[in-house]
Amino acid sequence: MKLRILYHGNCFDGVSSAAVFSKFYKAKVSPGAEIAYTPTMHRAGNAFDREQFDGDENAIVDFKYCADDRLTWWFDHHQSAFLSESDETHFRADTSGKKFLDTTSKSCAEFIAKVAKEKFGFEDESLAELIEWAHIIDGALYESPAQCVELRSSALKLMQVIEGEKDPAFVETIIRALQETSLDELVESEEIQAKLKPILEQHRNTVDLIKGKAKYSRGVVSFDLTGNGIDGYNKFIPYYFYPQTTYNVALTQSAFRTKISVGSNPWSPRPRIHNIAEICERYGGGGHAVVGAVSLKPGELELGKRYMKEIIDELQFEED
Repeated sequence: MKLRILYHGNCFDGVSSAAVFSKFYKAKVSPGAEIAYTPTMHRAGNAFDREQFDGDENAIVDFKYCADDRLTWWFDHHQSAFLSESDETHFRADTSGKKFLDTTSKSCAEFIAKVAKEKFGFEDESLAELIEWAHIIDGALYESPAQCVELRSSALKLMQVIEGEKDPAFVETIIRALQETSLDELVESEEIQAKLKPILEQHRNTVDLIKGKAKYSRGVVSFDLTGNGIDGYNKFIPYYFYPQTTYNVALTQSAFRTKISVGSNPWSPRPRIHNIAEICERYGGGGHAVVGAVSLKPGELELGKRYMKEIIDELQFEED
């Protein structure tokens, strides 16, 4: 039996979801299953290559739905879970009892654990720490911006590795290790430490770069990181420098997309009044009420700048 798991790539919750679902599957469905992992990324147009569904069973965790009959299992918690109305109709008509959506869950990993316990009688206490950190990280339930920018805990260090690692094979080793190893033990391993040192140096450089580029106006911090070789950043850096802001809008570019990231400050003295997922959906993106993104084609930089300005204009308050 071969199981293919498609998970949200370069995402702590996506990796955690793959690990949690793997342990459940081997315990309750097929103990001897061969499990293969594929990262999925938000991009302009279709999010999937259909040849990725090459398992006897195929699962998607922490990512959009795919209306393909080869998809066996699905777990997601995003408000923007469907690429189209027909995809949602396909999901609603499913009677397999293996496809689940809960947009109220802070993380997909904890949602999988909940379903596995309530519907299939599976619970593994060794996963509790991982699930708790997925809840904190994906729900942005940090104590302060400093906690997630200064990266003192093992989980947050591992988050940086996962978000910055370009080799899916190495991330796969992390998914497998999380099923057997504590976060502290994994982060202290030679393999993770070798990856972590340059990533932490890059993180510090990115902190300095954002500090220099970020501009604040009427409740919104914004910055453009294109042309700097940076295609991702710690989403809480803007709130570290601008605790008074309510929103953050940033533009980045990689080999496969131009991306507008939109977030809200969990510690803002002025409350969020916009649903960010709904705003991003209008530009072909999505996410949650508190955080979202828009993915365009790599060459659509000028379009990204225009969309970015429109989003900033919509989010800004009338006065500071």
